[in-house]
Amino acid sequence: MHKFIAIGDVHADWATLWAALRAAYAMDAYGAPTGPLVAGHFQVVLIGDLVHPKNRSDYSRLSGKGDFDFSNPDHLTLAASAQIQQLERLKAFADAACGHVHILLGNHDDAVLHTNLLLGTGGGIVHTEFDPNRGGVALPDHLREWFLGFAREVRIGNLQFAHVGPLPSMAFYDDLFYGDHTHKTWWREQPELVQLSGLRFGVYGHTQMQGGIYVHASGTFAMIDALSAREYLEIIVRPELEQPVTTYRVAPF
Repeated sequence: MHKFIAIGDVHADWATLWAALRAAYAMDAYGAPTGPLVAGHFQVVLIGDLVHPKNRSDYSRLSGKGDFDFSNPDHLTLAASAQIQQLERLKAFADAACGHVHILLGNHDDAVLHTNLLLGTGGGIVHTEFDPNRGGVALPDHLREWFLGFAREVRIGNLQFAHVGPLPSMAFYDDLFYGDHTHKTWWREQPELVQLSGLRFGVYGHTQMQGGIYVHASGTFAMIDALSAREYLEIIVRPELEQPVTTYRVAPF
């Protein structure tokens, strides 16, 4: 039997991530992995998008600048530095967990590695704090190497964890990816893609769920970009069974 704790997109909401890890008994009061996590009694999967706050107020909170200016290099440096500090903490935690913490490469993480594609949202938000050519600072080399090692999916039998969805093409973030609206809508318009991909159960992020973690009525997948709702997904797997995912539970914290 295997137990997995799946946590949705972080987007630099570090306080809530640490709270989720502590609630799942994965992190102790000192920020270190707990004994059961180190021993492999359960594993943690972070579904991706560690970086880039979702809105201006989150950038202000992170940087300490009440009126965050996306064109001000000093503000961008503060936002990047605050994220780097917490990324260092997460890396130390994952490194100490003996391979039992898995981090998926989200499209925002990939955008830090490949700055040719500019990501942003409405209201003038542009994520340039890690782009030296646009006033930001480069991710330190050792963190860049760490990001490059993030998986595009984690598979345990017919259970899949991926950032966007079940198809391999959904894990490569080029201009074709950003031009295809189905990466945000497949879970609603084509939910059968999970079973057509030969999966028994899938766990995905990328698309924010306004009402908390969403489990499809078919019981074949969950959308977990809901960290701000203070929920994570707990999954029990018995790979020897035809239906390996025996239970799953949305866990509030």
